[in-house]
Amino acid sequence: MPSKRSPPIVDAAEVFEAERDRDVERLRSAVASASDPSPYALGSLRRLDALTDDLVDHALSSAHRPLRIRAIECAIERSTDLLPLLDDPDDLIVETAAWALGERPDVGAVEALTRVATEHQVSICREAAVAALGAIGHPDGLDAVLAAMNDRTPVRRRAVLALAAFSGSAVDVALHNALADRDRQVRQAAEDLLDPTDHDPED
Repeated sequence: MPSKRSPPIVDAAEVFEAERDRDVERLRSAVASASDPSPYALGSLRRLDALTDDLVDHALSSAHRPLRIRAIECAIERSTDLLPLLDDPDDLIVETAAWALGERPDVGAVEALTRVATEHQVSICREAAVAALGAIGHPDGLDAVLAAMNDRTPVRRRAVLALAAFSGSAVDVALHNALADRDRQVRQAAEDLLDPTDHDPED
Protein backbone atom coordinates (compact mmCIF):
# COMPACT_ATOMS: atom_id res chain seq x y z
CA MET A 1 0.00 0.00 0.00
CA PRO A 2 1.24 3.54 -0.66
CA SER A 3 2.40 5.45 2.42
CA LYS A 4 -0.04 7.90 3.92
CA ARG A 5 0.97 11.49 3.28
CA SER A 6 0.55 14.19 5.91
CA PRO A 7 -2.06 16.83 5.11
CA PRO A 8 -0.78 20.27 4.13
CA ILE A 9 -0.21 22.83 6.85
CA VAL A 10 -2.83 25.56 6.95
CA ASP A 11 -2.11 27.49 10.16
CA ALA A 12 0.53 28.23 12.79
CA ALA A 13 -0.77 25.61 15.20
CA GLU A 14 -0.14 22.92 12.59
CA VAL A 15 3.37 24.25 12.05
CA PHE A 16 4.16 23.82 15.73
CA GLU A 17 2.63 20.36 15.63
CA ALA A 18 4.84 19.41 12.68
CA GLU A 19 7.87 20.83 14.46
CA ARG A 20 7.05 18.79 17.57
CA ASP A 21 6.79 15.67 15.41
CA ARG A 22 9.97 16.65 13.51
CA ASP A 23 8.00 16.31 10.28
CA VAL A 24 10.60 18.05 8.13
CA GLU A 25 9.03 17.22 4.79
CA ARG A 26 5.70 18.66 5.85
CA LEU A 27 7.41 21.84 7.01
CA ARG A 28 9.35 22.15 3.77
CA SER A 29 6.16 21.74 1.80
CA ALA A 30 4.59 24.52 3.86
CA VAL A 31 7.44 26.88 2.96
CA ALA A 32 7.33 25.93 -0.72
CA SER A 33 3.54 26.33 -0.99
CA ALA A 34 2.71 28.52 -3.97
CA SER A 35 -0.59 29.74 -2.58
CA ASP A 36 0.11 30.30 1.12
CA PRO A 37 3.73 29.77 2.17
CA SER A 38 4.35 29.66 5.91
CA PRO A 39 7.07 31.84 7.49
CA TYR A 40 6.46 29.93 10.73
CA ALA A 41 7.53 26.71 9.00
CA LEU A 42 10.78 28.36 7.94
CA GLY A 43 11.52 29.17 11.57
CA SER A 44 10.67 25.63 12.61
CA LEU A 45 13.08 24.19 10.08
CA ARG A 46 15.75 26.51 11.39
CA ARG A 47 15.20 25.31 14.94
CA LEU A 48 15.30 21.69 13.76
CA ASP A 49 18.57 22.40 11.93
CA ALA A 50 16.87 21.23 8.75
CA LEU A 51 16.93 24.48 6.79
CA THR A 52 18.76 24.34 3.45
CA ASP A 53 20.30 27.14 1.40
CA ASP A 54 18.01 26.27 -1.49
CA LEU A 55 14.94 26.72 0.67
CA VAL A 56 16.19 30.04 2.03
CA ASP A 57 16.85 31.24 -1.53
CA HIS A 58 13.36 30.11 -2.54
CA ALA A 59 11.83 32.04 0.36
CA LEU A 60 13.82 35.18 -0.43
CA SER A 61 12.53 35.16 -3.99
CA SER A 62 8.92 34.64 -2.93
CA ALA A 63 6.23 37.24 -3.53
CA HIS A 64 5.06 36.66 0.05
CA ARG A 65 6.49 39.46 2.21
CA PRO A 66 6.28 37.71 5.63
CA LEU A 67 8.12 34.70 4.22
CA ARG A 68 10.84 36.89 2.75
CA ILE A 69 11.33 38.71 6.05
CA ARG A 70 11.60 35.44 7.94
CA ALA A 71 14.07 34.19 5.34
CA ILE A 72 16.26 37.25 5.85
CA GLU A 73 16.28 36.60 9.58
CA CYS A 74 17.23 32.97 8.96
CA ALA A 75 19.98 34.02 6.55
CA ILE A 76 21.97 36.00 9.11
CA GLU A 77 24.13 33.04 10.12
CA ARG A 78 24.33 31.65 6.58
CA SER A 79 26.38 32.66 3.55
CA THR A 80 23.30 33.89 1.68
CA ASP A 81 23.97 37.06 -0.32
CA LEU A 82 21.66 39.72 1.10
CA LEU A 83 23.18 42.70 -0.72
CA PRO A 84 20.75 42.57 -3.67
CA LEU A 85 17.88 43.04 -1.23
CA LEU A 86 19.12 46.54 -0.44
CA ASP A 87 17.78 47.47 -3.90
CA ASP A 88 14.44 45.74 -3.41
CA PRO A 89 11.32 47.78 -4.30
CA ASP A 90 9.76 46.76 -0.97
CA ASP A 91 11.00 49.20 1.69
CA LEU A 92 10.38 46.73 4.51
CA ILE A 93 12.62 44.19 2.79
CA VAL A 94 15.35 46.82 2.43
CA GLU A 95 15.03 47.73 6.10
CA THR A 96 15.19 44.10 7.23
CA ALA A 97 18.13 43.30 4.96
CA ALA A 98 20.08 46.29 6.30
CA TRP A 99 19.41 45.15 9.85
CA ALA A 100 20.52 41.61 9.02
CA LEU A 101 23.78 42.80 7.44
CA GLY A 102 24.55 44.68 10.62
CA GLU A 103 23.76 41.64 12.72
CA ARG A 104 26.27 39.47 10.87
CA PRO A 105 28.17 41.96 10.79
CA ASP A 106 29.20 42.08 7.11
CA VAL A 107 32.12 44.41 6.34
CA GLY A 108 31.61 43.74 2.66
CA ALA A 109 28.23 45.44 2.91
CA VAL A 110 29.56 48.83 4.04
CA GLU A 111 29.56 50.44 0.59
CA ALA A 112 25.99 49.34 -0.19
CA LEU A 113 24.77 50.30 3.28
CA THR A 114 26.38 53.72 2.88
CA ARG A 115 24.42 54.22 -0.31
CA VAL A 116 21.16 53.30 1.42
CA ALA A 117 21.97 55.51 4.41
CA THR A 118 22.60 58.55 2.25
CA GLU A 119 20.39 58.09 -0.80
CA HIS A 120 17.31 56.01 0.00
CA GLN A 121 14.07 57.96 -0.18
CA VAL A 122 12.45 56.20 2.79
CA SER A 123 13.69 57.17 6.24
CA ILE A 124 13.20 53.76 7.89
CA CYS A 125 15.62 52.32 5.33
CA ARG A 126 18.18 55.05 5.98
CA GLU A 127 17.73 54.50 9.70
CA ALA A 128 18.34 50.74 9.44
CA ALA A 129 21.39 51.27 7.24
CA VAL A 130 22.90 53.77 9.68
CA ALA A 131 22.35 51.37 12.56
CA ALA A 132 24.02 48.59 10.56
CA LEU A 133 27.02 50.79 9.79
CA GLY A 134 27.38 51.44 13.50
CA ALA A 135 27.13 47.74 14.27
CA ILE A 136 29.84 46.96 11.69
CA GLY A 137 32.01 49.87 12.82
CA HIS A 138 34.18 50.03 9.70
CA PRO A 139 35.81 53.44 9.11
CA ASP A 140 34.42 53.60 5.57
CA GLY A 141 30.94 53.92 7.03
CA LEU A 142 31.70 56.94 9.21
CA ASP A 143 30.91 59.67 6.67
CA ALA A 144 27.41 58.27 6.13
CA VAL A 145 26.79 58.15 9.87
CA LEU A 146 27.98 61.74 10.26
CA ALA A 147 25.71 62.83 7.40
CA ALA A 148 22.80 61.10 9.12
CA MET A 149 23.23 63.46 12.07
CA ASN A 150 21.42 66.02 9.88
CA ASP A 151 18.58 63.68 8.90
CA ARG A 152 15.10 63.23 10.40
CA THR A 153 14.79 62.65 14.13
CA PRO A 154 14.57 58.82 14.11
CA VAL A 155 17.60 58.65 11.84
CA ARG A 156 19.56 61.07 14.05
CA ARG A 157 18.77 58.91 17.06
CA ARG A 158 20.28 55.92 15.29
CA ALA A 159 23.22 57.94 14.04
CA VAL A 160 24.27 59.30 17.41
CA LEU A 161 24.26 55.79 18.85
CA ALA A 162 26.19 54.50 15.82
CA LEU A 163 28.93 57.05 16.53
CA ALA A 164 29.90 54.97 19.56
CA ALA A 165 31.64 52.59 17.13
CA PHE A 166 33.92 55.31 15.77
CA SER A 167 36.54 57.72 17.04
CA GLY A 168 38.32 60.84 15.89
CA SER A 169 37.88 64.60 15.84
CA ALA A 170 34.92 64.50 13.43
CA VAL A 171 33.08 62.19 15.82
CA ASP A 172 33.84 64.46 18.77
CA VAL A 173 32.56 67.50 16.88
CA ALA A 174 29.37 65.69 15.87
CA LEU A 175 28.70 64.59 19.45
CA HIS A 176 29.27 68.09 20.81
CA ASN A 177 26.93 69.52 18.18
CA ALA A 178 24.35 66.91 19.13
CA LEU A 179 24.24 68.31 22.67
CA ALA A 180 22.17 71.13 21.16
CA ASP A 181 19.92 68.89 19.08
CA ARG A 182 16.21 69.67 19.30
CA ASP A 183 15.47 66.04 20.21
CA ARG A 184 15.99 65.06 23.83
CA GLN A 185 17.00 61.48 23.05
CA VAL A 186 19.71 62.65 20.68
CA ARG A 187 21.01 65.10 23.27
CA GLN A 188 21.00 62.45 25.99
CA ALA A 189 22.81 59.89 23.84
CA ALA A 190 25.47 62.42 22.91
CA GLU A 191 25.96 63.34 26.55
CA ASP A 192 26.29 59.67 27.49
CA LEU A 193 28.92 59.08 24.81
CA LEU A 194 31.05 62.12 25.53
CA ASP A 195 33.74 62.07 28.18
CA PRO A 196 32.34 63.88 31.26
CA THR A 197 35.36 66.19 31.18
CA ASP A 198 34.55 67.27 27.62
CA HIS A 199 31.36 69.18 28.40
CA ASP A 200 29.49 70.88 31.19
CA PRO A 201 26.39 68.77 32.07
CA GLU A 202 24.70 71.94 33.30
CA ASP A 203 24.78 73.53 29.81
